[in-house]
Amino acid sequence: MGASACGGGGSDKASGDDAKASAKPGASASPSPTKPAGPPMLLETITPQTGTTVGVAMPISVIFTNPVAAKARATVEKHMKVSASQAVVGAWHWMGDKRADWRPKTYWPSGTTVKIDADMTGVSNGNGRYGVHNYTHTFKIGDDVRADVSVTGHTMKVTRNGAPVRTLSINAGSAEYPTWDGTMAVIDKQEKVHMTSCSVGISCDKGSPNYYDLTLPWDIHLTQSGTYVHYSTGDPNPGSGSARGSHGCVHLSLPDAKWFYGQVKQGDPITITGSPRGKAPADNGYADFNLGWDQWLEGSASGEGTTATL
Repeated sequence: MGASACGGGGSDKASGDDAKASAKPGASASPSPTKPAGPPMLLETITPQTGTTVGVAMPISVIFTNPVAAKARATVEKHMKVSASQAVVGAWHWMGDKRADWRPKTYWPSGTTVKIDADMTGVSNGNGRYGVHNYTHTFKIGDDVRADVSVTGHTMKVTRNGAPVRTLSINAGSAEYPTWDGTMAVIDKQEKVHMTSCSVGISCDKGSPNYYDLTLPWDIHLTQSGTYVHYSTGDPNPGSGSARGSHGCVHLSLPDAKWFYGQVKQGDPITITGSPRGKAPADNGYADFNLGWDQWLEGSASGEGTTATL
């Protein structure tokens, strides 16, 4: 995954501040001649965190501490039961051998309560490890907040539950450092983020015109490679022709950035169009909806299914 943007280091985890999956101790797998005890199969994180309210584009993202073999994935998927208060069609998809995401075919309906029961006790990862815990997370889908960014139009249109709220002026990436296209669900947000050009591989040379080392406010995190929607001191009045472009981030004015920060939450979809770069890879944060449904199912071992009733 190439460095893309205006700050923050990349990571191979779905979210840098994800809490550890809350484990509920279960009965240990019983050793047998065909299933030796072996070392444990553990989950590193389950996102969203239990008790949270997230946006309509938020996947359930499960990260394992050790690789899961292809031959074991169908069984593992079947032991990660997704239930919802209203029926939703969706599927698991493996992003490499340690991360599996479940997303609905289309966005979640607002107001839905969702539960994942990852009953891993005794389940094999196909590489000699067996689960020793059960994990349960319950979360809720909040208001349907979306932002549609036009790179060429220098605008961001914000809607809530289908109704327009505000249209903001923006600047996006330059020709040299274009912004990712596609839909990216918000990973997280922070009131201040320290951003450096060196951390994303743009420049570590203090004499370079592309060098920066800044702490900037009102930061909405879109990709692990460093894409944010935020305010930049180098581009205080975004809009058509007001700057040469960012290093891949989407810039808002200071009052607009503060307002937008107060509107969005983890899992809200930010859709960017008009950039020459192409869509962000699905595993670059939570860009799961950048894959069409057929593509999504190609990465599933058990295929399409409907949530259990909650």
